Amino acid sequence: MELQVKCADQNLLLELSGELDHHGAQNALREVEQAIDAALPRKLVLDMSGVTFMDSSGIALILRAQQRMQLLDGSLLVCNVPLQAKRVLDAAGIGRLVTIR
Repeated sequence: MELQVKCADQNLLLELSGELDHHGAQNALREVEQAIDAALPRKLVLDMSGVTFMDSSGIALILRAQQRMQLLDGSLLVCNVPLQAKRVLDAAGIGRLVTIR
């Protein structure tokens, strides 16, 4: 799992690529939290266009990012979700908790 970080005007864009499984999500979660803590953004965008596989560990990462942004009174947007990952998110009903486009 790789993570590209881009920050501008209190907006933080995190581009995820690779497999978001148990092993990949552990490191990615640490990196996401570090990026949020460093930028203190008002808006976080998780771009998942490069994710090749996702399981429930990806759900945990998204929910954790949502919690961190709520603590900052910020917002989270998850975008460009590949079909396989979208099925995982839909099965868990994550769309009711997080904005997905």
